[in-house]
Amino acid sequence: MNTGTIEKDEPRRGLVGSLKPYLEKESLAAFFVGVSSGYPFALLAATLTTRLAQDGIEKSTITAFTLAFFVYNLKPLWAWIIDGVRLPVIGRMGQRVSWMMVTGVLVAAATLNLAIVDPSSDIGATVAAAVLLGLAGASFDIVIDAYRIETLKPYQLGVGSGMSQYGWRIGSAAAGALALVVAARTDWHLAYAVCAVFVLPAMLTALILGEPARHEVSHERRGAAEIWASIAGPFVEFFQRAGAWLVLLFILVHKIGDTLANLTFRLLFEDLGFSNDEIAIYDIGVGFWALIIGVFVGGVIYARLGLKRSVLIALILMAISNLSFAMLAAAGHSNIGMAGAIGFENFASGYGGVVVVAYFSALCDLRFTAAQYALISAGASIVGRFLTGTTAGALIEGMGYVNFYLLTTVAALPGIVLFWWMMRTGLVDAAMGTAGEVGEGDARR
Repeated sequence: MNTGTIEKDEPRRGLVGSLKPYLEKESLAAFFVGVSSGYPFALLAATLTTRLAQDGIEKSTITAFTLAFFVYNLKPLWAWIIDGVRLPVIGRMGQRVSWMMVTGVLVAAATLNLAIVDPSSDIGATVAAAVLLGLAGASFDIVIDAYRIETLKPYQLGVGSGMSQYGWRIGSAAAGALALVVAARTDWHLAYAVCAVFVLPAMLTALILGEPARHEVSHERRGAAEIWASIAGPFVEFFQRAGAWLVLLFILVHKIGDTLANLTFRLLFEDLGFSNDEIAIYDIGVGFWALIIGVFVGGVIYARLGLKRSVLIALILMAISNLSFAMLAAAGHSNIGMAGAIGFENFASGYGGVVVVAYFSALCDLRFTAAQYALISAGASIVGRFLTGTTAGALIEGMGYVNFYLLTTVAALPGIVLFWWMMRTGLVDAAMGTAGEVGEGDARR
């Protein structure tokens, strides 16, 4: 029997009480799987952008590489396999654990493959290697997201999402910094190869903790009817909810401006003349600590204000953060300006990552966690990635960085307005999934 949604049942704790859930084993598990989730994205986004720029590749070609991220947006096409197909032999370890092992090995192999290629001599091989890493990383993410959501209890979704964001950013920052430092002293081939070690935190976490406590099996996959039910079931269940189409619209539009801006930061830094060491210090160093603060603040605000108001604040902060990069572009090569822009953006992203990810996690039905979260997370960035890959380079060259980042700020406004309207009409609560419902066994004592 359900006793309510996380919005209603999340206890209002003091500051000290807000710290304790971060040390619970489920929250720590979310942190470690997040570390592994962050590094493939970092190697494909910021790090590959820097590598290509230093190899003299044109901006339009570099931004086109973000189309490799579309593999992440195709996750719903095969997420049902990870939800329901039992792997032979290794499947005895459990559905989530066995798939964590397999996809982790695939990500490590794809990372080593990207380390081997040379963009300056064979751009085609580099594209293929980037897509393969995207495919492996997307599959790894499907397992990681499902493992995190099913491991966390409903009252832990806010803190757990925060810990996952800590892990994601630490994995992303550590892999990005390590790659930059190693590349500056040796070469990009070795820089990428050493980053394969970041698959280990998620794999070891799954081996130590075992299967998630809230994992549910919806079908036995024995015949064509059952297989079709496993493919269609997650989508049918989601779209039967009240306001599901508006929720999907929000998912699609809320991050357009943020995605457009984030995937072009390294181009801005290169054109402003920042060195690899400066990027490592300010983009990764200052940004990391700002994100740590943002994630913590997000967890506390989520606990005190609840889901809806926390998400609305996050959307506003993420929109405003793009303005700081317009100011940096106008100021030119300024270490203080870079630190300020990166600091504000990472604080906003850290805060937003906690509350928005918690909301998206709560939308899942526990029978279809992998498939539904794959649909949600893919939809959250598909529009921004498409626009970045097809138009961002040309927009920057045509209007300049200042106007480009102003445009990304305006692009964030529809998501803010839509979520505010969903709050006022009750659609946020109406469309909640079972992952966000608190049962008697899940309520915090």
